Amino acid sequence: MQPSAVPELAHTHTRPIHWVATAAAVAAVVALSSVLQPGSATAAQAAGAGTKAAAPAEATPPDPAGVAFPLECGPVEAVVKKKASGDLDGDGRPETVAVVHCDSPMGTPPDGVYVLTRDTAGGEPRVVATLVDPGDRTNVTDFSVRDGAVHATLLGYSSSDVPSCCPDLKDDVKWRWENGSFVRSTPPQARSV
Repeated sequence: MQPSAVPELAHTHTRPIHWVATAAAVAAVVALSSVLQPGSATAAQAAGAGTKAAAPAEATPPDPAGVAFPLECGPVEAVVKKKASGDLDGDGRPETVAVVHCDSPMGTPPDGVYVLTRDTAGGEPRVVATLVDPGDRTNVTDFSVRDGAVHATLLGYSSSDVPSCCPDLKDDVKWRWENGSFVRSTPPQARSV
């Protein structure tokens, strides 16, 4: 028995018009989905033993997004590499510490470490202290805010002859607010590479 010949159906062959129709359909779906967005969530949770009230505005850490950092980046933007928050000066309001560098397309740009606060509840965040200046050619690795202090590991260079690829100094440092300014200390386990 020979297989029967099935006539070729016109719709089984793709032609340019099929691709145009498919592209138009996909574009319509994308356009429609950008117009039709779900409404904001309105679920309510009953107050119970495990729920917390929303933090008041003065207890909200300053957000580094949009802050003008004292950093010269030329044609590229400043980027927040890391951030951490905590009450550093004991006033009951959290500060934010941000590790920032220029968004360089090549190499490892040096970091700056800045402390942000708000003047009043709900006020705009602003830089109040520079803990590490990018001009020092330092990069920040381990970084945290804990126990009212800023902790970081700094990678640096012993001289300008050391290539930027290969820092030869490593210091564990800590800053604590004392008598109106941040005081830097080096814990006993700090070391050089």
